[in-house]
Amino acid sequence: QVQLVESGGGLVQAGGSLRLSCAASGNIFSINTMAWYRQFPGLQRELVASIPPTGVPNYELSVKGRATISRDNAKNTVYLYLQIDSLKPGDTAVYYCNSKRIVDGSFRESWGQGIQVIVSS
Repeated sequence: QVQLVESGGGLVQAGGSLRLSCAASGNIFSINTMAWYRQFPGLQRELVASIPPTGVPNYELSVKGRATISRDNAKNTVYLYLQIDSLKPGDTAVYYCNSKRIVDGSFRESWGQGIQVIVSS
């Protein structure tokens, strides 16, 4: 299993920046792609950005050019970050850290508990 814990959310003014962090523990050696999702009230979670172990990150169109996803594969923990600049009220959502793994041929997915981001106008 992989446990994910997010931090860094809160209230930010429009135009400001925010950096979300996620610490992964447990069976981190099996982690492949990691991602940030967000959920608006009453809607399903949507992908914000994803990053493979190596290679080019992928961004949802509404944050492309404003967001940077990065990961740090430390010895016993994997850290995932999301920096969003030029925040808009439309970025207000609950943000979730996500990890994807293939274990014994099966796809496994883990989620953090979610962290609230509120962007005030």
